[in-house]
Amino acid sequence: MTAVPRAVVLLSGGLDSATTLAIAKSDGFEPCALTFRYGQRHELEVGAARRVAQQLGAADHVVLDIDLRGFGASALTDGTPVPKDRSPAEIGAGVPVTYVPARNTIFLSFALGWAEVLRAGDIFIGVNALDYSGYPDCRQEYIVAFQRMADLATRAGVEEGRRIEIHTPLINMTKREIVEKGIELGVDYSLTVSCYDPARDGAACGHCDACLLRLRGFAAAGVEDPIRYSTGTEITG
Repeated sequence: MTAVPRAVVLLSGGLDSATTLAIAKSDGFEPCALTFRYGQRHELEVGAARRVAQQLGAADHVVLDIDLRGFGASALTDGTPVPKDRSPAEIGAGVPVTYVPARNTIFLSFALGWAEVLRAGDIFIGVNALDYSGYPDCRQEYIVAFQRMADLATRAGVEEGRRIEIHTPLINMTKREIVEKGIELGVDYSLTVSCYDPARDGAACGHCDACLLRLRGFAAAGVEDPIRYSTGTEITG
């Protein structure tokens, strides 16, 4: 019997990463989820990642602690206010203060190390370069560059001739397409957390970039977002 190939899947607990995990499993991989507690503003997303990993049947799920608050310089790791109610043009113009310096490079490096240990030939990351917040480490050019580095930086690649391939199944998808794909694959989006600045009771704010992009995606798909938003949030397309 042929063994099911393993893949490391970066899982934040949000909409995109949950969909990516479902895609990896649908593509015939045994997904091993990797989540980071990195000093982010809230830990709700770590709990969400645990729920998603269980719901979608991840073969393994590791939560690693790395504290990026020591560097700061991001609204997600220091006291900088999270931007609210920005227009689509504003969201797509420039790198926002919610960008965490080199976060995907850090996360992918850990994923690369775990993939070597697991003898997995594949890594999945849910970066998106269409409906996104303008982060530089979500672009195709970045992924291509990281892939070149990965080919040179591992014993698997240098001595064993085993390439560890970086997969970005969402990179050219709109949020509507991502939502539709996840629903098709059975993702329970009520388990996910996307908000950058949730209320104390866990309700999403409905006004940060992540919430606005998510809400527009569900509206465009003609599906109601199943998560809870703060009272008074207006859900529009």
